[in-house]
Amino acid sequence: MSSDLTELYQQVILDHNRRPRNRGKLPQANRVAQGDNPSCGDQCKVYLNVIDDRIADIAFEGSGCAISQASTSLMTTQLKGKTQAEAEALYKQFHEIVTTGKEPEEISDVAAFAGVHAFPARIKCATLGWHAALNALKNGATTATTESHKD
Repeated sequence: MSSDLTELYQQVILDHNRRPRNRGKLPQANRVAQGDNPSCGDQCKVYLNVIDDRIADIAFEGSGCAISQASTSLMTTQLKGKTQAEAEALYKQFHEIVTTGKEPEEISDVAAFAGVHAFPARIKCATLGWHAALNALKNGATTATTESHKD
């Protein structure tokens, strides 16, 4: 990866951390799930408004490291308008990026997280919000924890 591309990706992560998208409680949410990463203290709550199996709106609240907050912010922009099947497919792509460092064929904000694979402990930070969102889609009543997922 070129240094210019690496710098661009770092800027994407910093921007999502400093100015998170879709942050806050979603009053019309009809599905909610919590996420907890006990190994580093990251926490999030993901709110979904699902209509006809499609994510009509999504928001989150939480605290944690820049990776977890930026990843959850980016996730909200990626999942809005998607069905559960599409959300699960996007998570699989994201998971491959953060665990292998393999960048997608086209340049996208999601590719900004390819460098996470070099820091295995940070993979849980990057995937926390995704686990909570998928749990909410499945109407999961329990907290999604990174300790119960193989990342």
